[in-house]
Amino acid sequence: MKNIWQIILSTFFAISTVYGQTGLTVGPPRVYFVGESGSSMVQFVDVTNPSKDYTLELAVSYEDWSYSETGDNQLFQAGTLSNSCANWLTISEPFFALAPGESKRLQLNMKVPESLGPESPSVHTTMLFVTQMNPRASTRQEGANIRLAVRSGIKIYHRRAQAENIDVEIDNIVYHKNDSIGSYLELEYQVNGNTWTEGRIRIEYLNQETGKQTKMEDINFYALPGDKRKFYSLLPNGLTAGEYVGTIMLLYGDQPDIKIGEISFKHE
Repeated sequence: MKNIWQIILSTFFAISTVYGQTGLTVGPPRVYFVGESGSSMVQFVDVTNPSKDYTLELAVSYEDWSYSETGDNQLFQAGTLSNSCANWLTISEPFFALAPGESKRLQLNMKVPESLGPESPSVHTTMLFVTQMNPRASTRQEGANIRLAVRSGIKIYHRRAQAENIDVEIDNIVYHKNDSIGSYLELEYQVNGNTWTEGRIRIEYLNQETGKQTKMEDINFYALPGDKRKFYSLLPNGLTAGEYVGTIMLLYGDQPDIKIGEISFKHE
């Protein structure tokens, strides 16, 4: 198991600080399929080599992924998770090369198994990676020779062709007083329904003595059915001592739907 964003971000950071000319653009960031058992579907993935002077030799692969309790992305070997769709996919060119500045559109095909039963997870996922196979040599200021490669991934989703049912429930809110890192709220919530969920967490504080209201910036969240999450939010700097009501809102869906939880606490 690996943290996906640590892999991707560290790779791109190293590239930008060493030579800054070789990269890789893969999109869209998410691909969605909707279809029943036995159906065949097609989507497209665009890959671009932004380098001005270096040809990229590239390969396509898959890995399973899930969200951790705090919403981080975790990677697993392809085909190992119960909601994996890695084995349902084929791509038009699993190996290809891009000249400097060249782009290519790949056809991504999904064949949903005939045997997909009612007990199967309502959402299936995998991660598609495009990986550079010819690392570029470079030399740091210290003189060490290194070779750096680029890898970029996009998330693949599948659900059945049925009416979407999205639901998020707040389970608990706790105020924690902490002198070392600062006081914070802990939110526990659960994602139900039969499809992927995208939404925002909004937090507001009301000073019951002065009536002053303090609003935090919305935080985006992404989740799959059955996810149980914890979210931590430090109280804002400059929040004066007093009796407070903290309100947490989960906004999700197209309308959007809103779930609201409140907690009273004394901030010192």
